[in-house]
Amino acid sequence: MSFERYGIGATTVGIRCVDGVILGSEKRISYGGFIVSKAGRKVFKITDRLGVAFAGLFADMQALTKIMEAEIRLYEYSMKRAMSIKSAAKLLSNILYSSKLTPFMSEVLIGGYDPSGFHLYVLDPLGSLLEDDYACLGSGAPIAIGIIEAQYKKDIDVNEGEKIVLRAIKGAIERDSISGDGIDLLIISKEGSVMKSFRV
Repeated sequence: MSFERYGIGATTVGIRCVDGVILGSEKRISYGGFIVSKAGRKVFKITDRLGVAFAGLFADMQALTKIMEAEIRLYEYSMKRAMSIKSAAKLLSNILYSSKLTPFMSEVLIGGYDPSGFHLYVLDPLGSLLEDDYACLGSGAPIAIGIIEAQYKKDIDVNEGEKIVLRAIKGAIERDSISGDGIDLLIISKEGSVMKSFRV
């Protein structure tokens, strides 16, 4: 599903590294060619070891984040254990698929760490679920993916991964009019997660 025709844009990127997962997005919120905000957040921490990043309609990003936070807290309280990243991705896939007649207008990256390692999943608005080493979503994705594919290696660490994500999003911002106004990153490692923001 393409959101560009509605003027709903983003450049959202995820990379799996040997020692972490990085989710990143720019900050511009636009609709119909109009810039609604220059300080939006499209990357969200769900738990200390799990995060999501979006491209699409901002209200749906916020709604899906709140639903995921509530469902995962309930699961972890009831089961007395942390939810695996694969289970969290499948939960989100089921939420999206159950709304297929009136879908959430968002594409999603979900990434994190559990005892089985680091994981990055890609979901479309209907809940299709794929695991990958890297992915790009939104109106700036065609530009960002070219930069990542030219530089990504399976053995990169989070320091190099962060540089690649920043290059990819900056490259998209320079060429995509509905992406811009700064970059947010969520870096997830075995020790926990860290949010970073950059002005561009």
